[in-house]
Amino acid sequence: MYEINRRQAMVAVGAFLALAACSTDGDSGAGAKKSGDDFAANRDGAMADYGVGKQFTAAAPLSFSVLYNNHPFYPIKNDWLFWSELTKRTNVTLQPNVVPLSDYENKRSLMIGAGDAPMIIPKTYPGQETPFVASGSVLPVSDYLDLMPNFKEKIAKWNLQPDLDTLRQADGRFYLLPGLHEDYWTDYTLVVRGDILDKLGLEIPQTWDDVHNMLKAMKKEYPDSYPYSDRWGIPTPGGAMLNQVFGLGSGARGGWGFTTGITWDPNAQKFAFTGAMEQYKQMLQFLHTLVEEKLLDPESFTQQDDQAIQKLASGKSFVISGNAQTLVNEYRPPLKKANPKATLIKIPVPIGPQGPVKADANDSRLENGIMISKKARDSKNFVAMMQFIDWLWYSDEGQVFAKWGIEGTTYTKDGSGKFELTKDVDFIGLNPGAPKHLQKDFGFSNGVFAYGGSTELLQSTFSDEEVEWQKTMNARQALPPKPPSPLNDEEREQAALWQTPLKDHATQSTLEFILGKRSFDEWDAYVKELEAKNMSSYVNLVNGAYERYKKEHG
Repeated sequence: MYEINRRQAMVAVGAFLALAACSTDGDSGAGAKKSGDDFAANRDGAMADYGVGKQFTAAAPLSFSVLYNNHPFYPIKNDWLFWSELTKRTNVTLQPNVVPLSDYENKRSLMIGAGDAPMIIPKTYPGQETPFVASGSVLPVSDYLDLMPNFKEKIAKWNLQPDLDTLRQADGRFYLLPGLHEDYWTDYTLVVRGDILDKLGLEIPQTWDDVHNMLKAMKKEYPDSYPYSDRWGIPTPGGAMLNQVFGLGSGARGGWGFTTGITWDPNAQKFAFTGAMEQYKQMLQFLHTLVEEKLLDPESFTQQDDQAIQKLASGKSFVISGNAQTLVNEYRPPLKKANPKATLIKIPVPIGPQGPVKADANDSRLENGIMISKKARDSKNFVAMMQFIDWLWYSDEGQVFAKWGIEGTTYTKDGSGKFELTKDVDFIGLNPGAPKHLQKDFGFSNGVFAYGGSTELLQSTFSDEEVEWQKTMNARQALPPKPPSPLNDEEREQAALWQTPLKDHATQSTLEFILGKRSFDEWDAYVKELEAKNMSSYVNLVNGAYERYKKEHG
């Protein structure tokens, strides 16, 4: 939900992960269990009458271990009101195993592999659970959805079954409880100096061509500048640029969205290797033109984020990738300090060859979610833990609590039911100058606990400016979830051997094409180089799994 956390969200739902179920109740799949006598020994502390609309309160004081992703913008504090109020409401005390955000994925893998992971493992994006499936280190959570009435209710109400089915593994189960969004949430795009647009008499750009013309006009007025100097080039070159900013419009995502290197081609009705697609080539050609005309700073792919932000603040550049949070927290303050009259605008995602489409980072309404350690299943408090997870992460009441905090203390509601921060609390610039901060001082709107939910709740913390931006994006056509193509264990091992060399070569060549170090006359030779690295075998493996699924499940 937050900038650097959403950045991790660029691990897209892998094309080979899914196996859809035939039923529509969200708990189908091999070995599905029901919530009757199967859990006779695991009900200590559970509520007998837990359900949708009911406050979960454990029948006895309980504690559950949780892996905690420690965000540097709001480092963990033991005295946060979040902790004490959570215990007051649920009779549950969380025991966080704190891991720095910068090392979260690595530490998570090591702990799971060693059998030392906490019972609750949040901040896991779709696809990141797959390496732990074969070993049985994490639970097939689809077996236990009858213990989670709020989760099931939202799947049904928001018609999320097709999205959820993309998580299914070859055994028919899924191993991640994802964050659930009512609608797609697009966020990343280009942030542009509005005062420069006004000075040059330019409209807000809508398409790739408009962006090109805008940058040329800026370059003409400021010939010594690189109008567009981007961030998020380290460690993934073109992180947001190749994923959401231009990848969404091209139909072939690079950068953070490259992940497994497999893209569903709806026109061909089959999967293809992203780095060899014509749509990908068109995106690289567009970006190369920007570099060749000195409109795009070639350092965008190698500079630190701070360098890119400093160029924007100092007037050396006028365009950068960003989202709602970076706009408010990272871009406007230094620019205002350097140039009080300067303004910044978050423009709609530029429309490319795909036309006016919308999608989340994953082309799905699922966000990061929770894995459950296998040892939790043997706990006498297992049912209570699943009820607790269901309430905190998936109930309306739990989501409001995690996001906004306590009514009268951190927020109030006006006559129309609109949320408002109390006067002494700030969050993403909604109450500038307030002495306290919702995340830093209270622990609410914490990316470990607060994500997903209804569009109304999602947008309740948005500024009027961001709400209008979302209206523009939501008017566009939604992209449907990609179809399932689950690999079995043997196929997955083989695919893993092919993925890394293919991705490395595609990434290296992507930069060479964009920066002009390699001519597009060599595109066919580049594709042959991918072929030599087993591209066709890899794609055929995935398409074979897709056809197998269609045959078995219709």
